[in-house]
Amino acid sequence: MKKNIFITGSTDGIGKLTAEKLANEGHIIYIHGRNSTKVLNTVEELKQTTNNKNIFGYTADFSALNDVIDLSKKLLKEIDHIDVLINNAGVFKSPVQKNDTGLDVRFAVNYFAPYVFTQQLIPLLKKSSYPRVINLSSAAQSSVDLNALEGKVDLTAQQVYAQSKLALTMWSFAFAKANKEIITIAVNPGSLLNTKMVKEAYGNHWSSANKGASILYELATSEEFKNKSGSYFDNDSGNFANAHPDAYESVKIESLLSTTEKILDQII
Repeated sequence: MKKNIFITGSTDGIGKLTAEKLANEGHIIYIHGRNSTKVLNTVEELKQTTNNKNIFGYTADFSALNDVIDLSKKLLKEIDHIDVLINNAGVFKSPVQKNDTGLDVRFAVNYFAPYVFTQQLIPLLKKSSYPRVINLSSAAQSSVDLNALEGKVDLTAQQVYAQSKLALTMWSFAFAKANKEIITIAVNPGSLLNTKMVKEAYGNHWSSANKGASILYELATSEEFKNKSGSYFDNDSGNFANAHPDAYESVKIESLLSTTEKILDQII
């Protein structure tokens, strides 16, 4: 059965590879990126390489949360339902540290944007008979400094990246618990994959980007994972595994979510 699949950050890297794999299977694919020309070029390229005409593009800068809101409103008007949402967009290095509202760009793109985007799209997900949300976490996870989350403390790129990925994982578990009809899985697609972000951050890689795309394809389509909502898949080991201990601490999750809502109330 054809699925409506939206993949954020899918104009290159594992997002694009995942889109290609899914398009080859005949699914309806929605590409997203922050550069409209790149989005258009990716859509046309994938249509040709996959012989699938049901590929569409959307542009939004996920470092700007009002862009995220605007995109979600557009989707609510233009798309009937979403079967699979893959929150893949992420950033490690950035030419600017903070966005216009004072949030660290990595927190904005890696955590706040998927948080807001997914919450806004719940009506479309609930129209699917079998909805899934796949959130791109990382092997790099560290305890979230709530003052840094609010933009009051500056961290190194590595620190805030690891904290943003744990924040995303903690929220994934809470979202799964609150929305039991939506299969929600956090996944480390693999460490140091051959992607643009990894090259910019570390200059080398361990594995091909296809390793990450393959697990995203499986998580999006396989019946094997239908009972795994609220779990963390570690693609370095190839199994479901334990995330950072904070992801299982209800008090820390509640503090994270309450702080998140307080911040969002102030800026959007």
